[in-house]
Amino acid sequence: MTQPSELTALLNKVVAGDADAEGVLAPQIYQELKKRAAGYLRHERAGHTLQATALVHEAYVKLIQVKIIGDTPMEWQSRAHFFAVASRVMRRILVDHARKKKADKRGGSSFPEILDQNAIVGDDQFESIMAVHQALDRLEALDPRQARIVEMRFFGGMTEEEIGCFFGISPRTVKRDWKMARAWLYGELSQ
Repeated sequence: MTQPSELTALLNKVVAGDADAEGVLAPQIYQELKKRAAGYLRHERAGHTLQATALVHEAYVKLIQVKIIGDTPMEWQSRAHFFAVASRVMRRILVDHARKKKADKRGGSSFPEILDQNAIVGDDQFESIMAVHQALDRLEALDPRQARIVEMRFFGGMTEEEIGCFFGISPRTVKRDWKMARAWLYGELSQ
């Protein structure tokens, strides 16, 4: 893989519209995104048919299409920044997918599936996904950094070192926040 500074430069060239940079970038980040998606999907129920590849493809499209946030052009700060945002995007895709499957089950939508059409989200899994999503939203209101750390570790498979680099804090601080966030989430989800 390319050095982080080279990867950041490639990301910013893609945002600026450089098609050649996108051709170089895609193979460099694809395997890393797929590894992270597969890591998250390992936490899902046995027999879950959603493929890491489908999740990565949708996340990649969303990440690469991010050109402007508000009125300012997107500027990737680092490799860690990109993968932190990728973690959040994957979480949102999975939550949206669960909501859509629930709506479809109730006769809601006739749009074609963006993700794997064979993916099935049962009532029990939908409730679990939504409970985690809502608990993370509540945690974010209390401690945004802890909520982001959970997203990066759980959804993005990032290491404590990578997360520390993103936030500019020590891996030990990340570990402490991760432990506190998990305990808080466990208490919320146990109710």
